[in-house]
Amino acid sequence: MNSAGFFRTVRVRRQSRRAALTIVATLIWPAAMAAQQSEPPTPLSALIHEVEQRNPSIAASRDAWQASTYAPTQAGAMPGPELMVQQVAVGSPRPFAGFSNSDFAYIGVGVSQELLYPGKRALRAEAAGHDAEAARAESGSVQREVVEAVKLAYVQLAYLQQTLPIFDHHDRLLTQVEQIVESRYRVGQGSQQDVLKAQLQHTKILQAIADRRQQEGMTQARLKQLLGRAQDTPDIVAEPLSLTPFPLSAAEVQQRTREQNPDLEVRSAIVERERTQVALAHKASRPDFAVQYMYQHTASAFRDYYMGTFSVRLPNRAGSRAALAEAEERAQGAAQAMQAEVQRVLADAQQQYVVLQGSRERVTIYEDGLMPQAEATFQAAMTAYASNREDFEAVLSSLADALDVDLAYWQEVADHESALARLERLTGAVRP
Repeated sequence: MNSAGFFRTVRVRRQSRRAALTIVATLIWPAAMAAQQSEPPTPLSALIHEVEQRNPSIAASRDAWQASTYAPTQAGAMPGPELMVQQVAVGSPRPFAGFSNSDFAYIGVGVSQELLYPGKRALRAEAAGHDAEAARAESGSVQREVVEAVKLAYVQLAYLQQTLPIFDHHDRLLTQVEQIVESRYRVGQGSQQDVLKAQLQHTKILQAIADRRQQEGMTQARLKQLLGRAQDTPDIVAEPLSLTPFPLSAAEVQQRTREQNPDLEVRSAIVERERTQVALAHKASRPDFAVQYMYQHTASAFRDYYMGTFSVRLPNRAGSRAALAEAEERAQGAAQAMQAEVQRVLADAQQQYVVLQGSRERVTIYEDGLMPQAEATFQAAMTAYASNREDFEAVLSSLADALDVDLAYWQEVADHESALARLERLTGAVRP
């Protein structure tokens, strides 16, 4: 192929590539493009408020908590009285046989009441109250987990939407490089391979854009699910990423996690419930009582009967000892599980704090060093190549390095915000 034919091919390929890039950006994902161009950014705080009001998992956990608040009243209530009607026949199984001629035949009406050993009802109500407290903490844990999921998806969406223009910027730089390559090739200072390498780099950028558009669509679907929105609603446009300050020190993170972590609150309520169950098991070895009163009426020729009864129900000793041993083992297991959860949560909080601090330091390194250095390296390579003092491979390498540095910078910012979201769930801290 001669030089003129080759450049016609190059121009056709470039036009085809630009057309493909336009199709990817405006036809394959029209909803996303339209949303980013016409919709204003939605603040994260607005989405958090929306998810707290509309997410079905949060609503279900709140309903479960509200339902559990009625359990202590039921558990601590006195057993209901028992009403009795009794009829005794004499001389025949027929109803009322002997009623008028025997003082053994009667109709009786009575009431009985079970009386639990003192303290049992209070302990039952206390145990149910701990269950309700665990349900309250569980509801808070579910809410924090859902809010964290929204924050993480929002950060991912912001990262994707913010890095897509970076690819477009580097694609335009690559177009400029390609034009220089073509002009050098025309005068015999470049090679056909250099032009093809530039075309290959264009294709890689096109592929990267397609991949990120797919990730953006999946993240949009996840966010809409969490928010309870229909999937055909307009896409969400995130605010630009930036480093959010976190005011707590490492020691304060550990303290806040111990005091406000909902998972630890759940475990603490379970430990208290099991301790109450031990006390209740001790009470189970105590007897319960019952009182009964009955009025018995016979025919008018005979006198009526009045009967009162007091009974004692003695517990089974072997069963009581077994119940006590079981309750003590459960209480010990709950205490051990609590300690394991404390260690897990505190370690998780420390790890996220380390990630947060590391990301902040690396962001500073990118801003003050890597990003300007990568840009300067690319510009120097371009100048050297234009004056025939550098080969084309160095230009492509420096351009790829600049793209990687830009993407890595925003990934660090996203990692910082993701670690912050996890720390906010663990510590109960809120953004300023």
